[in-house]
Amino acid sequence: MTLKPFSIGALTIDLPVILSSLTGYTDQAYRMICRELGAGLCGTEMLLDKSLLLSEKLRRLNVQMAAGDHPLSAQLIGNTPAEMAAAAVHLCRMGADAIDLNFACPVRKALARRRGGHFMREPGAAVAITRAVIGAADRPVMLKVRRSFGEDDRDHDALWRILEGGFDAGAAAACIHARSVEAKYTGQADWTVLAEARRRYPDRAIIGSGDVLTPQAALDMLAQTGVDAVAAARGVLGNPWFFRQVRDLAAGRPPYQPTIAEQRELMRRHFDHAVELYGDKKAPRIMRKFGIKYARLHPTPKVVRMAFVAVKRPEHWHEVLARHYPN
Repeated sequence: MTLKPFSIGALTIDLPVILSSLTGYTDQAYRMICRELGAGLCGTEMLLDKSLLLSEKLRRLNVQMAAGDHPLSAQLIGNTPAEMAAAAVHLCRMGADAIDLNFACPVRKALARRRGGHFMREPGAAVAITRAVIGAADRPVMLKVRRSFGEDDRDHDALWRILEGGFDAGAAAACIHARSVEAKYTGQADWTVLAEARRRYPDRAIIGSGDVLTPQAALDMLAQTGVDAVAAARGVLGNPWFFRQVRDLAAGRPPYQPTIAEQRELMRRHFDHAVELYGDKKAPRIMRKFGIKYARLHPTPKVVRMAFVAVKRPEHWHEVLARHYPN
């Protein structure tokens, strides 16, 4: 299978498999690790518009961008056109390559505050936000949406209204999660809606999301739906080799399997990145959840997972690597 580059406005991305935004995981440290292994476009963690507008200091704490961390899409969530537009301007000035508007988050807290997936019930409001952000930002704007709000909605009327209005306003791309907001991450994603979006909007970038849990699933989505790219999130956690494995499978090679020594070295580098960002005290707490994910690739995952759970200080992390990931 030939992997084709795709474009979001003037931004061209070599690999049509992106690291999707995932709160708590796609920080700068993990993005840099994924980039080492072939990731192209990566998404920030979800950023609240109000937080970005409070102060320059808070913006610098919330938004992590490094010289080698590009192309980068900054995912923005909020509920008013003016605040979303103002926050997008700050993200552009900070160096984001694209602005990703989140109209898809299914978390109860976001819905209760009329953010994220709430807009799958108010498509007109989503389009109003999109127009405001496009009018203010000087970077390509992407839309993150779901196929519907309700699980029993098979017409996807809100989806088509948001895409139609958003593309008319100048949105360059849409990432469609092929589940409803109500379904969250359960049940099988309906990829047929991705193929329909590709058919309706042949001149805009359509990115598919949902059940891209393996490199083979990424290739299957590309082949079956015709989308320009696929977004991987949960499938990449603990396996940043995902992007290299996609390239291997597309070229007809067996997917690369890292040795224990390679896993240890990568986790060491990841921890070092985290220490640079968060310091010695905070980094171990943040890295515990990554260690639990990395343990999936180990021959004794349960034992290693529990070892990472107990990490509290930097020396604990390195002790786990020395004990369970020997030369």
